[in-house]
Amino acid sequence: MSVVNKNKVLVRTRFKQISLYSPFATAIGIEACEKGYNVSFKTAAKLVNELKEAKDERQLTKYARIFEKYDMVILDELGYISFDTEGSELLFQYIAMRYEKKSTVITTNLIFSDWIKTFHDTALTMALLDRITHNAIILNMNGESYRRMQGSKK
Repeated sequence: MSVVNKNKVLVRTRFKQISLYSPFATAIGIEACEKGYNVSFKTAAKLVNELKEAKDERQLTKYARIFEKYDMVILDELGYISFDTEGSELLFQYIAMRYEKKSTVITTNLIFSDWIKTFHDTALTMALLDRITHNAIILNMNGESYRRMQGSKK
């Protein structure tokens, strides 16, 4: 496994994961939808918030049943916002539930060694990385930001 720098996505496709850039992950999601797959796209922060709300409402089991039905889950912007202990543990549980069963895409601009800053727990971070990098094909997509390139053209 190579060291991943920034702008990456982990695409879990039935025991395979590929690291990609966010717009590419979106394109993969659209293509999957067009082929009839159920796809969920949301930021990692939004998923954590939904999980916390479901827990507060004692609806985690119901949320899990819905979450498990998605053929592909795309979690965008992991690492832009750090999570508290509860959020980190819930996200871990839901990503782990898909491990080697369903496709999961994660976009992030963090190198793996910086994920501890998002999850604040070394053991949990290592366990999460172990699951999402197992059987992974990781592609680095480094380069100038698309938004910055568009802004400089104006």
